[in-house]
Amino acid sequence: ENSLQKTSTCSSVNPSGIFVSPYALNLSSFTKLIKRLQERHPEFSRDEIVEAVQEVRKINKGVLSGLAISAIEEETSAIL
Repeated sequence: ENSLQKTSTCSSVNPSGIFVSPYALNLSSFTKLIKRLQERHPEFSRDEIVEAVQEVRKINKGVLSGLAISAIEEETSAIL
């Protein structure tokens, strides 16, 4: 059994014609999420916020995809 989860991904080309990997897009979303949470909860360190996001992922069966960023932000804030 393959332990890697198969996912369908689509790649895109940005307006300047540069290939953008779907993984880079996900990382960008993660970065934006962390930045929003840091602004909302300045009393917590980045590491504490990342840990709380990981807890949200664990609660959601190991995945964050499919959840709206705002929903992840709310759940993370509740943990913090």
